[in-house]
Amino acid sequence: MKAIVCSTPGGPEVMELREIERPACPPDAVVVRVEAVGVNFIDTYERDGTYTVYFPFTPGKEGAGVVVETGAQVTWAAEGDRVAWTFTPRSYAEYVVLSASDCFRVPEAVAAPTAAAAMLQGLTAHYLARSTYALDADDVALIHAGAGGVGLLLTQFAKLAGAIVITTVSSDEKAALSREAGADVVIRYDQFDDLATELPAAVRTATGGRGVDVVYDGVGRATFDASLASLDVRGTMVLFGGASGQVPAFDLQRLNKGGSLSITRPSLGHYMLTQEEREWRVAELFQAIVEDDLHVRIGATFPLGEAAAAHEALQGRATTGKVLLLP
Repeated sequence: MKAIVCSTPGGPEVMELREIERPACPPDAVVVRVEAVGVNFIDTYERDGTYTVYFPFTPGKEGAGVVVETGAQVTWAAEGDRVAWTFTPRSYAEYVVLSASDCFRVPEAVAAPTAAAAMLQGLTAHYLARSTYALDADDVALIHAGAGGVGLLLTQFAKLAGAIVITTVSSDEKAALSREAGADVVIRYDQFDDLATELPAAVRTATGGRGVDVVYDGVGRATFDASLASLDVRGTMVLFGGASGQVPAFDLQRLNKGGSLSITRPSLGHYMLTQEEREWRVAELFQAIVEDDLHVRIGATFPLGEAAAAHEALQGRATTGKVLLLP
């Protein structure tokens, strides 16, 4: 089969399309023919060595496809089943091996690209809005990168909860997409000379001077100071990513001075610890898609062999919505 292989850590150019051995099917797992693969920032962190992985390395943790082989002990899936997954390594490939904990049936009404696009970012949006800071109708939320894959989905989950949503974007096109997803206020942060002071001022203008109850920040270093300054007293900072770079160490006393603020650095894996929790989140995600309450935007697709171009587009913020590879 064909797969993307990185021999060493580095930039997008280290990813090569190679012929490798198709994986054997363990007794307690299934082999899936991949129809679509999600491209995520965590893939770039692993590729460039920010997160520790062992090389040679095949990126990718998310996708959708069809079961083509089942192990002798498998009773939870059959050949021909349409499935999706997240947390399964080596997904930038034509075939992957899935265990029961990573395998979720896809409803007939959901196409494979949509399922692949929804898994990691959709489940991230779900745990952020439903669990890390459980939004309700009394809340005002600030969501950075409102036209990104997570941003669009998180905005929709926030509106389903009844919250007021303020987003930040970097272009007119992205502003339109964010409003279409339900944002009440959209702020063009690219037009500020001093993000750390001008963005909080714009947020406080939009909230009558009080700030927001929660900030969902997947951008990281570039927006961190502005995010803290945008919070109301006893507000919560949810730092769930670092698209602009990792946030350096900071003085916790800033949380006290800011008004008894809280901060958390969550990860999806810690919100998918049990099979019951995993199935609950996936079921609610697909139900929202089927019922047309959640629209999954696919911003760009690339052939598997053009994974480097997909990473460049993602890291260059040249995309809106989800980036997919199609084997």
